[in-house]
Amino acid sequence: MASLSFLVVFLVHICLFASFSSAEDPNIYHQFEVSYITASPLGVPQQVIAINGKFPGPTINVTTNNNVIVNVRNKLDENLLITWAGIQQRRSSWQDGVPGTNCPIPPKWNWTYNFQVKDQIGSFFYFPSLNLQRASGGFGGFIINNRAIIPIPFATPDGDITILIGDWYTRNHTALRKALDAGKDLGIPDGVLINGKGPYQYNNTLVPDGIDYETFEVKPGKTYRLRVHNVGVSSTLNFRIQNHNLLLAESEGSYTVQQNYTSLDIHVGQSFSFLVTMDQNASSDYYVVASARFVNETHWKKVTGVAILHYTNSKGKAAGPLPEAPNDEFDKTYSMNQARSIRWNVSASGARPNPQGSFRYGSINVTDVYVLKNKPPVVINGRRRTTLSGISFANPSTPIRLADEFKVKGVYKLDFPTRPLTGAPRLETSVINGTYRGFIEIILQNNDTKMQSYHVNGYAFFVVGMDYGDWTENSRGTYNKWDGIARSTIQVYPGAWTAILISLDNVGVWNIRAENLDSWYLGQETYIKVFNPEATNKTELPLPDNALFCGALSKMQKPEDISSATSITINESKLFFTLLMIICTLIPIFY
Repeated sequence: MASLSFLVVFLVHICLFASFSSAEDPNIYHQFEVSYITASPLGVPQQVIAINGKFPGPTINVTTNNNVIVNVRNKLDENLLITWAGIQQRRSSWQDGVPGTNCPIPPKWNWTYNFQVKDQIGSFFYFPSLNLQRASGGFGGFIINNRAIIPIPFATPDGDITILIGDWYTRNHTALRKALDAGKDLGIPDGVLINGKGPYQYNNTLVPDGIDYETFEVKPGKTYRLRVHNVGVSSTLNFRIQNHNLLLAESEGSYTVQQNYTSLDIHVGQSFSFLVTMDQNASSDYYVVASARFVNETHWKKVTGVAILHYTNSKGKAAGPLPEAPNDEFDKTYSMNQARSIRWNVSASGARPNPQGSFRYGSINVTDVYVLKNKPPVVINGRRRTTLSGISFANPSTPIRLADEFKVKGVYKLDFPTRPLTGAPRLETSVINGTYRGFIEIILQNNDTKMQSYHVNGYAFFVVGMDYGDWTENSRGTYNKWDGIARSTIQVYPGAWTAILISLDNVGVWNIRAENLDSWYLGQETYIKVFNPEATNKTELPLPDNALFCGALSKMQKPEDISSATSITINESKLFFTLLMIICTLIPIFY
């Protein structure tokens, strides 16, 4: 218990730190101890990244406008950042957890994230953002519930289930990194995990004995909300439940027009909510399947995740063949049409009482247009790299937002091209110059041969169009200007384009990246800087007191007393939060 004195001092610091949050909104506290553990999800012992000793990590469950305070202790042997995919970090890109805004948390250090989930609802997830670490785990769900005064556009479900699906390698992230650094592809994944577990033995040849699989226990006749997230490396997965319909209800913070699917393609980084009614007989359990899409079935059969849906009155085990995925390996028209069918529920209220559709994005004048083109990997300075519009992004040692705050010159260039470069590709720290309160149109053009998905931090964008071929000015005639879904991650099919619109009302520096981890690691990203020339806390919060410093500002970083901090146990962390609640209650009395 020698670390208790450290804890008490630290608690006071956290409570004072939390006082910057909106006083009328509750604070939700989490302690994350990020470490390596040994697990065998596919039957092979390997090193995975756990949170509080668990893989996957805990689900964060909050309500609109709550203040979220997460103290992260880095017990890895390398730097760490946690990013909160889809959480918009309104006025606070300082908390975004990517290299363009944050210095990494060094090994044996802790850092406390403090952000408000302002005006958001929906299904999201968090993960470690550096150096392919997500390929080894460290991820978990993130739920934002509606406030009680805001009705949800469906009957309250009888249960809420988080499902994390993703392709998986038995090599850890450091080995995958070495392969990419050596100019190699990652190759076919070794399998698909569902909530960190391998497949049910539906086939004795493809699935070895002794694999631990996930089981979802449900009650007959009840309706459950399933929040499904693709947290994998690079594979689109088709999600389906044997003999059950998936009623799509929400995606990444937007309520959708409700419609049934027998299966849905979920691309890397995407999140969907389904309402599933347990309306089948209980003669046996049912398969829950996530399988790789647009691949050669002969070589990719093992890249299939299988869990079990178990009715409480079930009379037997699941058996027989898996429910089939769409059979269109060489024709992605079906999948694109399915994607186009996902529409915004314009009459439903989101985080606020007014209908989602009251923001009439289709009538707003566009101020800037950027075409971001992806091509197959190229060689730049002797290294295999990926590019956007001919530029492979080089992450600076000094985060962009910190460089601006302390007027450090030469860290980046505000010159990302509006159209793809015509010359040789180059390695640069080139950033998009966003217009504050502007309305930007971004066309994502995929001239590679594999599926890509892209994520924008800090915003939900409107998906207004997608089609095969090269985008042209005439393509705007096909745009959906009324009920295109608002989300933060979107797929772009090979040889096709996707168009998105973003209202640039969130000041900060925001990452735009490929969600496919190999493409992201090799340079397929940039940032958009949204700057308000009028300095005011109303549009951006000040630099946090606990900000870390690195690069050109590393001399500003004070050393951390790690001798006592490293000895905090999980049991002590429970005491941590008990004391925290007491001290945070008492602070207003004494200050």
